[in-house]
Amino acid sequence: MSLPIFARDGGVTFAVKAVPGSSRDRLAGRHGDALKILVAAPPERGKANAAICALLAELLAVPLRSVTVTAGLLARNKVVHVRGISAEYVRLQLQI
Repeated sequence: MSLPIFARDGGVTFAVKAVPGSSRDRLAGRHGDALKILVAAPPERGKANAAICALLAELLAVPLRSVTVTAGLLARNKVVHVRGISAEYVRLQLQI
């Protein structure tokens, strides 16, 4: 079963399970209906959210400004929006 990715506002949205305080930034695969993302940044003052956006921008080869956390700013379960790409592109780039 593929990761639920939804077309919205000129891009896509999908769920992310954040794990801050990791030894390094990396995509750890799926966690239920979400992508599990480990980041070294602590969960304070938006540092982990910024690290998640930066990692996704790098993995998806899009500008950093195209990636935003739209829900769950203070939670481990988040929703991310990436402008200018399709669900198929996300699946291809992340191999999920």
